[in-house]
Amino acid sequence: MRIPDLDKILSAMLKTYDGISDLNFSVGHPLQVEDFGELKPVSVDPPIEALTAYQTEQIALTLMQGDRRLIHDYLTGGSCDCSYSLHDEARFRVNIFRQQGHFSVVLRKLQGEVPSIEGLHLPAILREVAKEKTGLVLVTGATGSGKTTTLAALLNEINQTQPVHVVTLEDPIEYVHPKLKATVNQRELGQDFNNYPNGLRAALREAPKIILVGEMRDRATVEIALTASETGHLVFSTLHTVDAGQSINRILGLFSIGEEKQLRIRLADTLRYVVSQRLAPRVSGGRQLLTEILGHNLRTQEAIAIGEGEHRSFYEIIEASSPFGWMTFDQSILTAYENDLITEETATLFASRKGRITRGIDLIQKARGVDNNLDSGLRLDLPENAFR
Repeated sequence: MRIPDLDKILSAMLKTYDGISDLNFSVGHPLQVEDFGELKPVSVDPPIEALTAYQTEQIALTLMQGDRRLIHDYLTGGSCDCSYSLHDEARFRVNIFRQQGHFSVVLRKLQGEVPSIEGLHLPAILREVAKEKTGLVLVTGATGSGKTTTLAALLNEINQTQPVHVVTLEDPIEYVHPKLKATVNQRELGQDFNNYPNGLRAALREAPKIILVGEMRDRATVEIALTASETGHLVFSTLHTVDAGQSINRILGLFSIGEEKQLRIRLADTLRYVVSQRLAPRVSGGRQLLTEILGHNLRTQEAIAIGEGEHRSFYEIIEASSPFGWMTFDQSILTAYENDLITEETATLFASRKGRITRGIDLIQKARGVDNNLDSGLRLDLPENAFR
């Protein structure tokens, strides 16, 4: 397949819906796009009702463009990552992977404009996160929950307000930051460095004040990131974890049991914020960001250093610190429900503690004049003057 032929297909797919985030090529399926979180088939001319193994292979090889690293990663690890530009129309983060012996391809559409905290309606406390000078800041969540977008908004805030040197290690580069107050040097895995540990070691010699690591994938990356945060750098990174507690446990799980005590002390001293994210269906269409934010105080340090316990859970610590802008997922969910952004069903589905969400919804409904107790299904039919 020639690049112009692939570009024609990609361009046609992008024009089918308004909320496209991903393009999907899988054997036995039609061309598909993800529109506001829902996978939908698309029609092109000439029509493709079901992709063959040969067609997906040709699409994958065209995207690889003969890159030896990508071919090696695919053959040895079963998947590879790269970026692809569709002229001035769009940029994509590409994942090519093997399934049942066939090629499959997913292209994540990247936004051309660098996002801002205001534009994404992110919690105002993220401006305080951007003002941190040292330590470790984690943005966590499932794949596709907007972690990279939130990090880009944080860097954009820094770029607009601070004259500092920033080095990013990304796979691939998704948002190209303009020249503002900060100097942002963006390095891409495979093109500018060969792996995250080596990229991080090099970054420490490049005199940055801030380092962004696209993902903490292994022990070596975590070790160097911690060292960087201990030696006067502010380190941003991501983890594929659902909340603050799981993020701590994921990092601890990369090390041996004998190292856990020392690692807990190091984390307690360096961890500044954990921002966890989920995307829920919005009433008006699209997706609503739900956020959990854990900050840094003495209670947080204690919980990290000696572990969670009775009256020492991260959930309770966050809940008690809500006046400072911290929030649990449940508090974020109730705020979204109160503002009519999500339904009661969605609120319950995404809850961390369903009992608290149910009680919170009842209070909101009572404040609105809705009393669920009146709708019990029991009726007593009596004449109007029965009790006169």
